[in-house]
Amino acid sequence: MLTKDDLKLLSTKGISVRKINEQLNFFKKGFPFLNVVASASNKRGIKEISEGDKKIYLTIWNAYLEQDREIVKFVPASGAASRMFKDLFEFLAAGEPIPKTPFEQVFFAKIHTFAFYQSLNECCVRNENKTVDQLLEEENYRLVVENLLFDKGLNYGQLPKGLILFHAYPEGARTAMEEHLVEGARYARNGAQRVNIHFTVSPEHKALFEALIREKTPQYAQVYDADFRIEVSEQKSSTETPAVDLENEPFREDSRLLFRPGGHGALIENLNDITGDIVFIKNIDNVVPDTFKSVTVQQKQLLAGILVNYQQKIFSYLQQIDSGKYTHNQLLEMLYFLQKELCIKNPETKMLEDAELVLYIKSKLNRPLRVCGMVRNTGEPGGGPFFAENPDGTISLQILERSQIDLKDVKKKALLDASTHFNPVDLVCALKNYQGEKFNLTRYVDKRTGFISLKSKNGKELKAMELPGLWNGAMSDWNTIFVEVPIETFNPVKTVNDLLRPEHQNG
Repeated sequence: MLTKDDLKLLSTKGISVRKINEQLNFFKKGFPFLNVVASASNKRGIKEISEGDKKIYLTIWNAYLEQDREIVKFVPASGAASRMFKDLFEFLAAGEPIPKTPFEQVFFAKIHTFAFYQSLNECCVRNENKTVDQLLEEENYRLVVENLLFDKGLNYGQLPKGLILFHAYPEGARTAMEEHLVEGARYARNGAQRVNIHFTVSPEHKALFEALIREKTPQYAQVYDADFRIEVSEQKSSTETPAVDLENEPFREDSRLLFRPGGHGALIENLNDITGDIVFIKNIDNVVPDTFKSVTVQQKQLLAGILVNYQQKIFSYLQQIDSGKYTHNQLLEMLYFLQKELCIKNPETKMLEDAELVLYIKSKLNRPLRVCGMVRNTGEPGGGPFFAENPDGTISLQILERSQIDLKDVKKKALLDASTHFNPVDLVCALKNYQGEKFNLTRYVDKRTGFISLKSKNGKELKAMELPGLWNGAMSDWNTIFVEVPIETFNPVKTVNDLLRPEHQNG
């Protein structure tokens, strides 16, 4: 039962009573597993692009860039870097005077290699009157880590990844945020020289992001002859989800309902606010220094060229339908395109009359479109490409997480085990329809694809809900194309020692 105070809180957050009741019901009933039909592979579902076709798609993208289109790079950047430094926090908690684990030993042995070393050294001199080397020589490892993680020093334990110095250059180190500016200038600058980049950040980090953007953007604008338009947004309070106790009753603190962030799926609302024609989506930590950028840049251009090519084909079909000038054979051509190129299967279409078939084809073509890069599975965590059944009974390409698959079903688990690729969050999206109108992206979310996890608050166990993931259920009802991309395009930084990998070293 919701109280008057509950209703006031809901109103403040912009959450309707209907929505919270719907979410509370999911806690009681749970989210269903999706009906996985097959793994997507190079045989069916994941396209391999020939060298000849690459040239064609790159030409298409370069021609598109010359137009005055609004191209946006969308970067989820709200995650804190605390997990990146988890091993160093554990080192402090263990109370050991010297590094014992292989991770700790590698970190200190290679400390001069990190892009943040110079800044860390300055903090140690200022706070401890000793250099990093002097502290290490005295075996005062803890002070070095404290100056790295705590607010007396770099405060990296509390900052988001976007503000961490990732890569070293002769002219100075770059943060992950800066690397995204450089990337954007190299593949998303339109004919008017504009580079639009949108970062989603946490409220506590917004001011820091904006300060760094003001400081750094002018120099990159000059170097790359680009007009950077940088936006920063936060997850909306209306996307927060209620927590419940173990009896599925609303969890309260001092009689007040507890809400939690809805996960990256909440960002579909931020994406929906973007007016761009084409949007690139890439995680904040998947960047490399300039010496390794050429593969990434070319692959982004390739995915974008494929997107534009398919969008033009879809638009021509929809315009033909609107004209009313089409034959039965032309409808069959459109249906073949849905089945062969967009991998949408509907066993009922054989029974449809032409008038019904037209409505079906139009409903499937007139949707947001995304092209998703897929890399060969090397054991990295990430969503996988599958064919799955949709609420309307059709079967289409989806990016699924393990939690969405019933692993107790031997056949379903076999499909997961047989999966050859995974999604590194490498997407290019088209957000407008064939009439130039922006799609309302919230209409294409499959609400059944969230998930529930166990958490705790002040020592009390609770259940939390995450909304359908941004590139999972939040894009469930989009037209989807999977394309194989090289593993070289996937270089995430999950731990601080990942920055020691060759692909994060600039030389």
